[in-house]
Amino acid sequence: MTAVSATASPTPDSLRCAALAADLDAADLRSDPLRRLWGTEADDALARGMREPILRAIAADDGILATLGRFFVLGMPQPRAALATALARLGVDGLVALGLATVEGDVVTPTALLRPQSFVDADGVGEWWIASDLDEVALGTALPADHVLGVGGASRTLAEIVVPVQVQRALDLGTGCGIQALLVSRRAGVVVATDISARALAYAEMNAMLNGVSNIDFRLGSMFEPVAGEAFDLIVSNPPFVITPRTAGVPEYEYRDGGLVGDALVEQFMRTAPQFLTDGGTAQLLGNWESRDGVTGLARLDAWVPGDLDLWVIEREELSPLAYAELWIRDGGTTPRDASFTPLLTAWLDDFAARGVTSIGFGYVLLRRGGAPALRRTEQVGQHVSGVGEALARGLLAHDLLADGIPATLITASDVTEARHLLPGNDDPSVIELRQGGGFARTVNVDPALAAFVGACDGELTVGQIAAALADLFDVPLAELWAELEPRLRALMIDGFLAAE
Repeated sequence: MTAVSATASPTPDSLRCAALAADLDAADLRSDPLRRLWGTEADDALARGMREPILRAIAADDGILATLGRFFVLGMPQPRAALATALARLGVDGLVALGLATVEGDVVTPTALLRPQSFVDADGVGEWWIASDLDEVALGTALPADHVLGVGGASRTLAEIVVPVQVQRALDLGTGCGIQALLVSRRAGVVVATDISARALAYAEMNAMLNGVSNIDFRLGSMFEPVAGEAFDLIVSNPPFVITPRTAGVPEYEYRDGGLVGDALVEQFMRTAPQFLTDGGTAQLLGNWESRDGVTGLARLDAWVPGDLDLWVIEREELSPLAYAELWIRDGGTTPRDASFTPLLTAWLDDFAARGVTSIGFGYVLLRRGGAPALRRTEQVGQHVSGVGEALARGLLAHDLLADGIPATLITASDVTEARHLLPGNDDPSVIELRQGGGFARTVNVDPALAAFVGACDGELTVGQIAAALADLFDVPLAELWAELEPRLRALMIDGFLAAE
């Protein structure tokens, strides 16, 4: 399938958006009521690209919520009279004026989706209404090249990994539909949201109006150009990081393709972002990076960032060139049944081969303009994770505390458990593991002395007292024991197993 151009941009208007929000609120167009309306199984099916289960569930329902669900959530035309009743404050003409619909006779056709999106952060639970372009299910074809994506998996991932800190000035670079700017606005005095796409900015501004958020400044431009000379306490970005061959006939989607060769866009962000950070400021992004000619992607990332900055990279997965190409060709709506699939696959594989790419990594990057010494961590984490933002924040705090040495008193985190593995007939364990229930869910092998140390960290004894007791117990010189324990205690603090009292 060939990508086409999207419809005209929406037209944000504060009064009309307020009227629409009032109508949506009156109809209770929110996640839980919709799931109750058409059922959990049908709701989950929509996330997999199937709307038929929802249509069957509400086939005989002409109520306001069902009408708005079909129109805004599924992107299906509805009778004008039904929509006029459902949107009593805004009206159909107001909907058209916002650029969210067209009218032909007695039928109103949506030109955008508008879906509720729930969220949970340090301040509590909430929900936004998020407008975006019609998806593949609603269009029945491949996505347009200038498609403005709604809230997808990458958006939710970035929201989870952002460190939950209060800041004065924040930047959302490549805001898209504006979901990150909205989330960050809850703990920032001012948010600047930029995008190279005017259509994306129009959606983002409309979404801010729909949700009553007024502390976001929207600016058009590429990368850091719209904020030249400014500095921020927090920079977040879900940039168009997908690696796409610059070959004739290969569609370039604005929401995912940055227009550069290979992983150059991620490199450009990482080399440039530090110039726009305040002292102590943090930048976080999602990205792809290539392993080339024997040099791993993680090693290449490390070389892009000056050594005096904190760098923490979590690689969540690594794909072969073939798997990566197939993933993103399918993402654009092209399947192996389509005639264009093989030419696209060939273009991708030729592009990777030309640069000697052996694999492509995906993950999270955190940069910070901190103090000395700098934290430098590049690691692969494949297991299920939760509360990543909080885990990163705890790790940064621990790193800062450790600049003055191991704290006097340590506490074992409440989610840490110990597992011991013994061979049959043996009383002494052959393997002792510390396991983390939250965050990065790490498992660390420890020896009996370190296991005993962690077990004693309940706030009753100081670090010095515990170390002295263990030296007596294991009959080793205290200095020798401490030389073995001290670096491992530092790692356990940064990993979140231990914390200062």
